Amino acid sequence: MDPNNRGPEEYGQDGDHQAPRPRPHRDPITSDFGQPALVRTAQLVSGDFLLTVNPVDGSEIEVCPPTERPARPEKLTAAERAEAERAALPPVPPGPVRTVLGLLAREDERERLVRLLARGRSVRLTGPAGSGRTSLLDVVAEDCAGLAPDGVVRLSGHHRTADDLLHDLFHAVHRAPLHRPGRTELLAHLREVGAVVILDDVEFGGTALDELLDATPECAFLLGTTPDVPAPSADSAVEEVFLTGLERSDGVELLERAAGRALTEEEANWAGDLWFESEGLPLRFVQAGALLRRRDRERAGADAVDEFGVFADARPDDDTPYDATEADDVPLPSLGEAAAPAPLLASRLSASARATLEFAVALGGEVPHQAHLPALVGDTHADAALGELTDCGLVSPVGSRYRLAAGVLTQLESAGYTDAVRERARSAAQHYAWWAGHPSVTPERVCAEADAVLAALAVLVPATTPAAEDEESPAVQLARTAAPAF
Repeated sequence: MDPNNRGPEEYGQDGDHQAPRPRPHRDPITSDFGQPALVRTAQLVSGDFLLTVNPVDGSEIEVCPPTERPARPEKLTAAERAEAERAALPPVPPGPVRTVLGLLAREDERERLVRLLARGRSVRLTGPAGSGRTSLLDVVAEDCAGLAPDGVVRLSGHHRTADDLLHDLFHAVHRAPLHRPGRTELLAHLREVGAVVILDDVEFGGTALDELLDATPECAFLLGTTPDVPAPSADSAVEEVFLTGLERSDGVELLERAAGRALTEEEANWAGDLWFESEGLPLRFVQAGALLRRRDRERAGADAVDEFGVFADARPDDDTPYDATEADDVPLPSLGEAAAPAPLLASRLSASARATLEFAVALGGEVPHQAHLPALVGDTHADAALGELTDCGLVSPVGSRYRLAAGVLTQLESAGYTDAVRERARSAAQHYAWWAGHPSVTPERVCAEADAVLAALAVLVPATTPAAEDEESPAVQLARTAAPAF
């Protein structure tokens, strides 16, 4: 991976929707893990203290001198907010543009959420993993543009506490680099923020949620969460909206959209069984549509061509209607395979996509950014793997990145994807240590990969032993290199 060039695909620019062009050959990408990393130090103001992070000579903390105290933070302009909102979206996968399935059978919930937010009410949208909660939040965020003076702020609650989210909201609205205000100053600034806050994957409720809401009286929150998360306290006045599975007819329609054609009678009956087994979760129908598309290619005799492989221009056009009357020698997947489709879908992906899944399993479900995949996998075009995984419904957006979709990690672990966990985590740690120490890589970019970095450390640190005098373990090297950015 060239750390100096991330490419437009990382930000979802308009060019992502142009017709795909043949991808030119790129020189092999290698990273010299033996090259000494740049020693990077950082200084930041946290409350009344000045913290100097130095991974070589040791970090220091002291009372912040008056000359080092930052000026009062200013709010971002409308243009800066738009840029920040764009950066908060997950990257658009490279490769052929896929059909957008759209939101199905959620208009009532959509209208109710927008109506409540427009009245300044905070709402908790509760739905099981795979129910399409994030897709609904994305649409509501677009509907709420212009409702509040500080716009729409998108935050991720994945592995975040209430205190973390207060600081995230502060930095999403204010221009305050390297400044983490103390509690009193933080609350004073947040009381002046008026925004619609779209907060997905919230992992707490009760008094912690009360603390978040009380600190932001001028904000309206739309909280996306799962049923296992504690409910808001009785006095919080948070509206509750529940998201259930789709009706059977809607599930069949979603499957037809995902498959790109009408279903045969046998497939419609199969879809009905899947609807009953999955309780109508949209994710299962998206994945089942991927199974049908791959089955269609096999029935057309195109199974020898990788969907994203070097002979991709020779494969049949995805828009070509399938003739359901031709001989069928490829049976439908069993109901068990459709209900837990990750191993079957993975078996029909490219080698780069399967290697990406191995890294994701090793990192506890975190999918490395597509710009890192060529160096991690050892294939100059491995960034296209994210498009394959997204198209199959094996990964889902979480904040500005991707994770394995609901249930996929467990399914892949059962299928033997844990055999090389330590080796994959070690490779990821070596790569991220080299990358984070590169002079062109900013602390902000390292922070964007924080979850993958911490996941690699979580695997390696428990088994780390003292290294030889002239050696350094990958875990220690990564920790020292990434610490100034964190």
